[in-house]
Amino acid sequence: MAHAYRDDFPLLKSQDVAYLDNAATAQRPQCVLDAVTEFYKSQNANPLRGLYPLSIAATEAYENAREAVRSFLKAKSSREIIFTRNTTESINLVAYSYGLSHVKAGDEVLVSIMEHHSNLLPWQMVCRQTGASLKFMECEMDGTLDLNKVEALITPKTKIVACTHVSNVLGRVNPIRELAALAHRAGAVLVVDGAQSTPHIPVDVQALDADFFAFSGHKVYGPMGIGVLYGREELLNAMPPFLTGGEMIESVARDGAVFAELPHKFEAGTVNAADAVGLHAAIDYVKSIGFTAMHQQEVALTRRAMDAIDEMPHVHVLGSEKPEEHCGIITFTVDGVHPHDISEILASDGVAIRAGHHCAQPLLAYLKHPSTARASLAFYNKESEVERLLDSISTLRERMGYGK
Repeated sequence: MAHAYRDDFPLLKSQDVAYLDNAATAQRPQCVLDAVTEFYKSQNANPLRGLYPLSIAATEAYENAREAVRSFLKAKSSREIIFTRNTTESINLVAYSYGLSHVKAGDEVLVSIMEHHSNLLPWQMVCRQTGASLKFMECEMDGTLDLNKVEALITPKTKIVACTHVSNVLGRVNPIRELAALAHRAGAVLVVDGAQSTPHIPVDVQALDADFFAFSGHKVYGPMGIGVLYGREELLNAMPPFLTGGEMIESVARDGAVFAELPHKFEAGTVNAADAVGLHAAIDYVKSIGFTAMHQQEVALTRRAMDAIDEMPHVHVLGSEKPEEHCGIITFTVDGVHPHDISEILASDGVAIRAGHHCAQPLLAYLKHPSTARASLAFYNKESEVERLLDSISTLRERMGYGK
């Protein structure tokens, strides 16, 4: 199946490398590159500000991208779709605009131990500035959340619950719908980091009952520098702007301003229209393949890798023993070999993986692994690339001087 789409990705055709760092950033198909180029070639004008044909065309392209995202997330209204730079900026928007205005001393913010720093540091900031307390939902060793334990942590003091949809270390899909029910029962809102879920599984923010949901374009085969925040319209309407300046106003006087309606209230300055158009193309591309076909290929590759690693006595995979519960993410350690050495040796063999703490240091400390290696698969990866990975891993300890 990978071969059917391989030619859609120029970098994969031009580089002799097994690219297995897809959880960090995915590759872009030609249709995304073409969409961005075509915008600059034929629609390059400032959207939302001009009444001449070129600006109107740019505006239409930008708003069509917003509608594509709304459909992708199954949001109720395009007014609930805010374009940002990435997941990090999206969550910071919620933290500064909603968190600082709704959390006070004595309140509590609850986050999972699995969070990427992007969904942790903003809440540390909110608690630091407001005097609220930060609490953690700890997972089991396979990455599962015990909802009974979570329920015991949520109290009338809980104002915000923040959780990743899919862990970028363990690949575990979290029970967002159930977390939303627990949060809402206590009057709290749920903030979901969808950076790792949107490339792998269909998302319905209404079915999940998420209050806020963020993702990055570059992980879902779109351009870098474009991200999305979904927020419930009633919450966004009640929030003050995150940034102020051009475009996000209705009118300005010497002593104040009337802010624009949603979604423009949160999109200050000249917008990133070209990359929004590129994200639109990426969403159309994903839809043309379908998550079912993508999932089948990713699970097949993950199963082949995990089955072989299971036969290697000194190599250990973190998280679930079931390949289908990894979303293509295989985080592993090798006895006696530092993850940075693993990455360097694999790179010399033409295999690109990630090594380090994966911007999830509290989780790795909890799992008692200061750093790990991570291979992350996408639907366009080939069986031969997985074999290349496995061949390299199987020789690591020998090449580090441990013998055969």
